[in-house]
Amino acid sequence: MPYIDREARERLGRGGLAEEAGELNYQITLLVDDYLSRKGLRYAHVNEVVGVLECAKLEVYRRIAADYEDNKRNENGEVYRAIDR
Repeated sequence: MPYIDREARERLGRGGLAEEAGELNYQITLLVDDYLSRKGLRYAHVNEVVGVLECAKLEVYRRIAADYEDNKRNENGEVYRAIDR
């Protein structure tokens, strides 16, 4: 949730880095708000933002999370019985 306290907002506004998920959400929210404020609040622009966020999410999963999960499966063993291995 982007509704972080004033102290964290000020720290991030001075160029600080997000230290927790809410702060990261806040920074992303500011980028989205800036984009929509400049482009105008129209369905097409909101749709663009949602598409960008979805693609960014998918890329994080594809490049980071999937590899991490594969390593953990190799380390700790398979949980899906339906996979024939």
